[in-house]
Amino acid sequence: MFTPLRPSLQALALSLTLAVSGAALAKEKIDFMFPAPVDGKLTMEMTRVIKAFNDAQQDVEVRGIFTGNYDTTKIKAESAQKAGQPPALVIMSANFTTDLALKDEILPMDELFKFGDRKAGEVLQNDFWPAMHKNAQMMGVTYAIPFHNSTPILYYNKTLFDQAGITQPPQTWDQLLADAKKLTDESKGQWGIMLPSTNDDYGGWIFSALVRANGGKYFNEDYPGEVYYDDPTTVGALRFWQNMIYRDKVMPSGVLNSKQISAAFFSGKVGMAMLSTGALGFMRENTKDFELGVAMLPAKAQRAVPIGGASLVSFKGINEAQKKAAYQFLEYLTSPQVNGAWSRFTGYFSPLKAAYDTPDMKAYLQQDPRAAIALEQLKYAHPWYSTYETVAVRKAMENQLAAVVNDQKVTPEAAAKAAQQEADTLMKPYVEKTALAEVK
Repeated sequence: MFTPLRPSLQALALSLTLAVSGAALAKEKIDFMFPAPVDGKLTMEMTRVIKAFNDAQQDVEVRGIFTGNYDTTKIKAESAQKAGQPPALVIMSANFTTDLALKDEILPMDELFKFGDRKAGEVLQNDFWPAMHKNAQMMGVTYAIPFHNSTPILYYNKTLFDQAGITQPPQTWDQLLADAKKLTDESKGQWGIMLPSTNDDYGGWIFSALVRANGGKYFNEDYPGEVYYDDPTTVGALRFWQNMIYRDKVMPSGVLNSKQISAAFFSGKVGMAMLSTGALGFMRENTKDFELGVAMLPAKAQRAVPIGGASLVSFKGINEAQKKAAYQFLEYLTSPQVNGAWSRFTGYFSPLKAAYDTPDMKAYLQQDPRAAIALEQLKYAHPWYSTYETVAVRKAMENQLAAVVNDQKVTPEAAAKAAQQEADTLMKPYVEKTALAEVK
């Protein structure tokens, strides 16, 4: 038989119900954008990471939004902000930080770190590898926290090396070319080397590595309105790339993307490939019929590589509660355990020094020393190119790179000149604005 509660008990029950429902409502919801396709392995793993965070605490609920590649992620994050729904946290291409900060679209990280016990700049300087610092700051202000990083690296087929009598990976451009010739066999459809040349940032990133190795700077690290596309070191890198195709015939002509290159590599049809260290997990998993080799990029005038990968940024327009929630999730993502596990899953190296002090990471590096090559390259690493209007300025050169690999009649000098002129035009508003500021 149902017995009604006395008024005092009814009030108590109602207050408890409201308290419970109020606690549930108090869970702050934030959007987190992540550059990956909706059905990929990285998406599945990040979905697991997000769920683990959501289940582990009662204050924050993160909604993962999977946004495609880095360029698309930038566009979608900016669109969401303009629509009044800025993402609280985004894994953004590390070289977009400067442009986003110049456009006043992202928050200084201290807006999030005020909910912790250290300043963002202190955390960046003390906890993360030095090579990552420059791409996380603009004019001395920390706008990003590194999440996963990479450098270009040389993958090679050890079986083909043995068959060609090559005993070690090339250390110089001359050795690279000599080895590529030994590995090329037209009768088998086998190429010595492949480099990605697409205009989705891969081509420009690999090309900037060659410019650095050739002794060049590629862009001004301290002023986002200057690039060195028509410098002799840039022209020389373009010529080296074009010569490998048309003069030395060790690489196919035309624009190559990373999927084409990895497919040819897995099928044993290419001896060497310059790809990201972030592809190590994928390369390791799919190399079945031969032993996978990994080495640092060869040098010309110097050994040098650009940093790649992504950082965490927060878009302007979020409220204080969302900032606090974003900070809590950022702290989780950049913890040594979580960040280290992500590194082992993907092949990206962890930008967090403490990740390599964990037992799991030590065991991982002992089991597969190839993963340590990226860390060894850090002593030769330079910032990733970042300018005003980074994407458009980047594509100015990438489009000329495509012309050079598609047609041997396009000279490196003409391509470099055209790229410089387009880049200068794109950056002119910023150059004029900053020049005016200096006059004042």
